[in-house]
Amino acid sequence: MGSPPVYDNHIHMSPSGRNVEALLEFKAAGGTGLTLVTLPYKEVQIRRGEDFAASYDITLGLAKAARERTELEINIAVGPYPVLLLPLAEHLGAEAAEDAMLKGMDDAAELVAEGRASAIGEIGRPHFDVGQEILDSSHRILRRGMEHAKELDCPVIIHCESGSAETNRYLSETARSAGLDPGLVVKHFSPPLVLPEETFGVMPSIPASKTCLAEALGKGTYRFMMETDYIDDPDKPGAVMSVNTVPKKIRSMLASGKLTEEAVYHICKELPDSLYHR
Repeated sequence: MGSPPVYDNHIHMSPSGRNVEALLEFKAAGGTGLTLVTLPYKEVQIRRGEDFAASYDITLGLAKAARERTELEINIAVGPYPVLLLPLAEHLGAEAAEDAMLKGMDDAAELVAEGRASAIGEIGRPHFDVGQEILDSSHRILRRGMEHAKELDCPVIIHCESGSAETNRYLSETARSAGLDPGLVVKHFSPPLVLPEETFGVMPSIPASKTCLAEALGKGTYRFMMETDYIDDPDKPGAVMSVNTVPKKIRSMLASGKLTEEAVYHICKELPDSLYHR
């Protein structure tokens, strides 16, 4: 084999951050592909459902610029970030806030239907304790996203608490109730839960830390993806992980024998190709 494929399954770009320069660093380190996930941008205030489209346009524009300058494989995920439900509920009231999030979900699905995005995400529920009304609303919004994903045969990228096997069971059951294959449900920032009895069919996307990867690999399966959750925030350079982390980890683990070329090919080529229908 030549240079191995190196895929980061969760990266953000920001208009006010390094954006394309960060992806050039990723490529220089050996990166070959990534999932670019939309995130609330300070350039767009989300105060009603129609505002999500402006946010998605930023993501699409950043991806276009990155493709032109880097030639990286970029799969785009768009969706209403679940924590935005809280300020929307304060501003609009609970019912109108849910309607706004559903509008954001519908517009995200439209971009996937048009072939301009590959996945819906990151969607789900806040990663911290919230009241029952917000939790119930979040579940209904997530269900709408999964119903769209079923119709579109596309992945959903899940933002929620760090998670446990029970979290994965809930996600799997919710997906099945919407008619969606749990294998199209990607648990972002997943702990190293990779065995069938831990995932319930959900696809884990694991932070590319030494401890997480060692624990996942120690279970003897390669059914997981790697991510940095790089947020491209000029005030927090290198957060959540540096953009070159996945290439560095793969190079190091290949050299030490902790990963084989076949395993890297499966994690960084076969899984994303299958997931994003490339």
